[in-house]
Parts: sequence; C-alpha cells; structure tokens
Amino acid sequence: MDPRHLVVVGGGMVAQRLVEALRDRDTAGTWRVTVLAEEPRRPYDRVALTSYFSGRTPEELGLGDPALWDDPLVSLVRGDKAVAVDREARVVTTESGRTFAYDHLVLATGSYAWVPPMEGADLDGVFVYRTLDDVAALRGYVTHLSDQRQVRGVVLGGGLLGLEAAGALDALGARATVLQVDTHLMSAQVDLGGGEALRRLVNRLGIGVRTQSMTTRVVPHRRGGVGRVELADGTRLDADVVVVAAGVRPRDELGRECGLPIGERGGVVVDDTCLTEDPHVSAVGEVACIQGACIGLVAPGYTMAEVTVDRLLGGGAVYPGADTATKLKLAGVDVASFGDAFARTPGALEVVWADPVAGVYKKLVMSDDARTLLGGVLVGDASAYASLRPMVGRELPGDPAAFLLPEGGAGAPDLELPDDAGVCSCNNVSAGTIRHAVAEEGCHDLGAVKACTRAGTSCGSCLPLVKKLMSTELSKLGVTVSNALCEHFALSRAQLYDAVRVAGLRTFTEVVERFGTHGRGCDICRPAVASILATTAPAHVLDGERAALQDTNDHVMANLQKDGSYSVVPRMPGGEVTPDGLIAVGEVARDFGLYTKITGGQRIDMFGARIDQLPQIWQRLVDAGFESGHAYGKSLRTVKSCVGSTWCRFGVQDSVALAVMLELRYRGLRSPHKIKLGVSGCARECAEARGKDVGVIATDKGWNVYVGGNGGFTPRHAKLLAEDLDTETLVRTIDRFLLYYVRTADRLQRTAPWVEEVEGGLEGVRAVVMDDSLGICADLDEQMARHVAEYEDEWRATLEDPEKLKRFASFVNAPDVPDPSLAYVPERGQVRPATADERAVLVAGTTLEVRS
Repeated sequence: MDPRHLVVVGGGMVAQRLVEALRDRDTAGTWRVTVLAEEPRRPYDRVALTSYFSGRTPEELGLGDPALWDDPLVSLVRGDKAVAVDREARVVTTESGRTFAYDHLVLATGSYAWVPPMEGADLDGVFVYRTLDDVAALRGYVTHLSDQRQVRGVVLGGGLLGLEAAGALDALGARATVLQVDTHLMSAQVDLGGGEALRRLVNRLGIGVRTQSMTTRVVPHRRGGVGRVELADGTRLDADVVVVAAGVRPRDELGRECGLPIGERGGVVVDDTCLTEDPHVSAVGEVACIQGACIGLVAPGYTMAEVTVDRLLGGGAVYPGADTATKLKLAGVDVASFGDAFARTPGALEVVWADPVAGVYKKLVMSDDARTLLGGVLVGDASAYASLRPMVGRELPGDPAAFLLPEGGAGAPDLELPDDAGVCSCNNVSAGTIRHAVAEEGCHDLGAVKACTRAGTSCGSCLPLVKKLMSTELSKLGVTVSNALCEHFALSRAQLYDAVRVAGLRTFTEVVERFGTHGRGCDICRPAVASILATTAPAHVLDGERAALQDTNDHVMANLQKDGSYSVVPRMPGGEVTPDGLIAVGEVARDFGLYTKITGGQRIDMFGARIDQLPQIWQRLVDAGFESGHAYGKSLRTVKSCVGSTWCRFGVQDSVALAVMLELRYRGLRSPHKIKLGVSGCARECAEARGKDVGVIATDKGWNVYVGGNGGFTPRHAKLLAEDLDTETLVRTIDRFLLYYVRTADRLQRTAPWVEEVEGGLEGVRAVVMDDSLGICADLDEQMARHVAEYEDEWRATLEDPEKLKRFASFVNAPDVPDPSLAYVPERGQVRPATADERAVLVAGTTLEVRS
C-alpha cells in the first residue's frame, strides 16, 4: 500500500519538529511528507537569530540532523511559497504554479512582523527582525553606514524581540535606543519592578530606553533613507536605522482564503487536537488559534506538532495548554519569567527580593498558603530559572524566600523534581524521561542523555538541570560520578594541577608514578599533563619527554590542515604590524607558494606549508622580527584591539598599547583551552571584547574588565568583573584571573563554562582575584612574574637546536624528499587543496600543481 501524502505549508521550526517526530515514530512508513518552504534554506533556529551577529552562519543555525531531508519519504521544496489551497480537491498550489495533492494538510506558516501604520515605514533603513534575510539585510546596512559615521539606531518595541534587536545594533557598533509604548520593558513577561531593574541593566550596556513612547512617523533624511523618528509627544530622535519589533501577527491568509474559521485576533481556529473544522487540515504553531489565542513561542508550537503527529498515527493526544515561560537572550542581561508571573491567581502572594544597585529583581508568586509555586520573575540573576520553572503548580520545600538569595540562593533546599515535572519545555521532556534514560537506557554522560531524550538540544537553558538530574540518578544507582581525568588518573585536572605543583614534579613519568597508574598514559592525560607542566615547570615544548606528550599540532608547532599540510601564524601583538613586517610575510608566502588569509584575531594565516618547509619559513620570519603566534597550542592566541585614542575620534584610552602589552605578557601561557582577549578603546566596542575570555573596555576613568566570554560553537558574552580600574590594577586582575582559571578548570574547559561552574560563580571569582578570599593572590602574582620572565619563543629556540630540527622531515629515511601527496588547484588568485576528483585528474596528467 502506497503511503499517504502529508503536505506541510511552512518551513520553520515547528514544521521541522513535526517532520522529525513523524519520521521517528512512523516506522511503517505510512506517510510521506512534502514541506513547502517560502525561504530558500532548510529550517533554522529562529530563537537563536541574534547569534547571527556574533558569527554563527545560516548553516550553523540549521535545525536537527540535515539527513532528515535526505529521507526518501521526505521532500523539502524551498523558495516556493504556497499561495492557494483547494480543500475540496485537496490540492495546494505554489507561487511557481506547482500543485501538490494531499491526504492531510498542516498549516505551519507562522507569523509575520507587524509594522504599525505610520508615515515613513517603507523608507530605506527601516527593518523588521524576523528572518535570516531580515537580519542579514540589517547587518549589511549598518555595516555600510558605519564606514561613514557613527550609526544611530532606534528600535520600536521593548519586548523580547525588541531588546534582542537593540543588542544586535549595539553589537554592530550602533548607538541604540529602545522605544516602548508600555510603562516598562518586556511588559508582557515581567512586572513593573522587574521592568525597572531590566531598564537599568539595559542602560548599562549603553542602550537607551524610553518608555510610554509612541512613534507617529519616520522622517527621511535629505540624502535619502531614515533621518529621524517623531513621537506622539512631539519628541524628535535622530536616527539612521529603525528596527520595528512591535509584535507579530499570524500568517493566516491561506486559511482565510480557503474558508477556514479565523480567530477574533487572527489565526486559524483549531481544537485541542490541532484540527480545523476540516478533518483533513490541521494548523500548528503561531498560525494556530488554539484555546482562543495564538501563541508566539516555540515550545507550544512543538507541543502542537507532537499532538498532530500522534493523531496522524492513530493516537489520542490532546493539547495540554501552553508553557509561556520565557528567557531573554541578550548579552549581559539575565531575565526570565514563568507561570503566573503577574499574580493573577486569586489569593496569590508575592515574595520579592531586590537589589537596585546590582540591578537584580526576583519575585516568586505563591499560593495563599505560601506553599505552592505559581510563577516568578527573575531579572539580573536567572540562575534559578531551570530549577524553579518545572516546579510551577507544586509545593516548594522550606521558605520560598530562600530561593531568591543571590546566586540562586545558597540556603535554598534541594528540589527533588517529580517524574512528571517538565524539564525541557522546547522538547517536552520530563524529569522522569531523563531519569529513565540514565537508569534504563545506559545514558551515563550528558551527550548521551541529550541524544536519547532531546533535552537541551534547542535553546539549552535547561542543560544545568539536565546535568544535575543525570548526576543525581547516577549516584542513586551506585554509579560513581567521577571527575577523574582519565583511566590513568583518578584526580580531576584541577586536583592533579595542585598535586603536581606542590610536589614539584617535572616529567610525565614522575607524575604518573606518583599520582597515577603505571603506564604510558593516553591521548587525554598526556596533553593535559604537558599543559600542567608548562606552567608549573616551564620547559621547551619539544624538550625530551615533553615532545612525546604533545598532540599533533604542538608536536610540530604548527596547525595540521585537512590535506596534511600545515599553517604558519606569526604573532602580531594587538594586530599591530609594521610595513616592513607585512612585506616580509608577503615575501615568505609568495616564495613558498602559501595561501594567505587575514584572521578574525587580527593576524595573518599562511596555509599549505610542508612539514619540511616549516624551519625554512620560520627562519625567515624570525629574522624579520616575528615569533610564534601559538595558533597550535591551548594557550593565549590573540589580543584583539581597535585603534583606540591614538587614531579614533571616539577613543578614550590607548587600546593598542594595552593590547600589545597584554599579548606580550601572556604569550605562551598554556591553559586548559585556548584563550583570547580583546581591548576596546571606548564603549562602541569595535574590538568585540565582550566576546572574549577576557575583555577590556576603556572608560573615561580607566578600564572595565569582563571575563568568561567566547565565540565558537556556543557563543557567550563576558560578564563584568570590575569597573574603572587603572592599568596596573587591571593587569594584576587579569593575571590572577587567568592563573586561577589555569589552576582550577577542567581539561578542555573554556572560561565561559568555568566561570559558571567554579565555586561561587562570578562572585566567587571576583572574591578570589580582587579580595584574595583564598589567600593565594601572592602566589598567583609570583607565578605570573616567573612566566613573563622565563618566556622564550619556541620557534627561535627550535631553529637554534639541531636535534629539534630533525623532527621536521616528510620522511625519516628520506628527509630531503617532499611529500608528493600535496596537490593544489588555483582559486581567486591563490591555491587551495585539490579535491579527490581533482587528484584523479592529476593522475591522468593534467594541470594540477604539486607543491615541490
């Protein structure tokens, strides 16, 4: 029997979840699916749209396993909008004229950004904030204007999306102002007290806020585009770009035109099974008017998708109601609300804790007997969100006020979640499901639990709770939750670091004999011990036993590339390089036929070097005054800087001089993971310092220092550690922060998760490095002084040591023979590695270049 045909109109997050759930459960293949997507790409994470401004690509924002769309029972039609539905014939027609017959139709068209009716809404420079194309256009427009002048941005709307849009403008270097019609920010999620705390936090980011401000028109500039916005009270604000984030409306036009009932405020009306009045048509997500309302959140949409799949496969699932808990995704601002946040339940009590100076406001809404949690608002510190949200409707143990203490409340009793308590609202995963995965499915690490249950695979806000549940369940099962480095060392990396330092050991053999099991170690412990010894007993990375401990990159002091060649990265402190230095780098790249690229860390990568060429290349670079950039090591990589007060008219401090000094100070500092710093000469933040492990931003009074940021797979913005420091205090603070991290972090742990997990969190770090709460600052200061005094350039030392140079040969028995497997093809005036097909052409005797 041929499978029935399901047509899904819409290619967003809810559509993706529906298709994924159907293919997971429909093991008999009773349905084939066609998804009609208006956008020209596969479904992506719209919730994480703002991360596009911190470097995530459209491909990285893609949802789920791309292999879903290669399933023979799944067809994804991209870039072809559905324009008509013939319910009688059960046919959908697209903009291109294609028709698709269906056995069942699901409308998942989502919503569109609503633009208030006002003059000037169609001007160049007015944007909405809804799709990848929207944010890409916004970024391009602001970036172009930024080359000419300081950009002034205005955001219409102070809700979740408006604040994210303001954060995006700020990240692009624009001066942003948020205009909110209501009395306070995020008025749909937080109360007035929380809104005031939120305003102070947003202001600290350099973003302006005006509440009770209605925009009446956007006025063009004489040179074209946006010039200013005018408010109902007569106020005029100069603006170069306007982002409208005033709300969304359901995209229900298909339902209207085919005669389906529409809700009073829009949306295709469905029952609790997500069916419309037509038994062959369902609606899910933001387009669905369910239980009298359209809901602009992804978690209820996912629930509707699951209900629909269950019904398509003969089940009896019904929609349980919406989880409207929300969490703001704006760097430096922690906000969450859940349950009955406004205490609308009769007899509800409000327990409030506020610290206006710190910008913290917390409220729990309790039943009239102060025992059952009904909801809450957390502003400035939302660390308790993951644990408290699943407890809505349940009794809290002990005094509710204990859960509002700083850093989540050290005096709060542990919460034992019932099995039916929801943990991951995005994927509808309960505490019981996670416990079952650990106890019955053998999922004994976080990655396995995520893969088995899907918990934490969407927004990620529940991961701390998932990890806690996993560890607790393992302990109940009698499984030791080990923090051992590996099978050879029962100690964690932090414990091993202290043990090695105190014992004064200098070799891996000594370390494994004293603190481990006898043996040669493994790929986990050998590089970890090498990193520890690099700071406790410094020596050249290739000296004796040290060389054997290193992984591939450290072993030859260069980054291995996919074709077997290596990259060469000379240090350019703070991004500063002389014209003669540029000429020397260019000549080396030209003479050795290397591909060159400017990196995001303000230096030059040269790709395609053979291993036997590395000493020749570095000899010329060292002679030209360069040293190793340590791109191959778990150590300091770069200190990025803007031009600061030396050149920039906005600069208030000399950011380049400080960046150069910091990079020279911390070069070669081995650590659990790579480290990056940034120094910005003013609050415009052109060096993107808050995306670094340590970020420094100039003020009129000195320097603000931020810690625990990073880019990569999980971008994090750094948090403020201290303000208005003089240069000497700043450097001492960074010294101590870095060495405290080096001593106590886990293997391959970045500073961002370390700051969250180290004892006391950020406040604990501040107490250690600023107030010497552990009494170790003198030791940290002395250790950093030794590091600075004893630093030597690894490549310069290698070039002076014939024994070390012997390892740089393509073949041991033929050291002068180049590697014949390296093949390249020309592209954009340079060369790149040949593909397998191109190598086959080379074998046939055509024109590929073999590097010799």
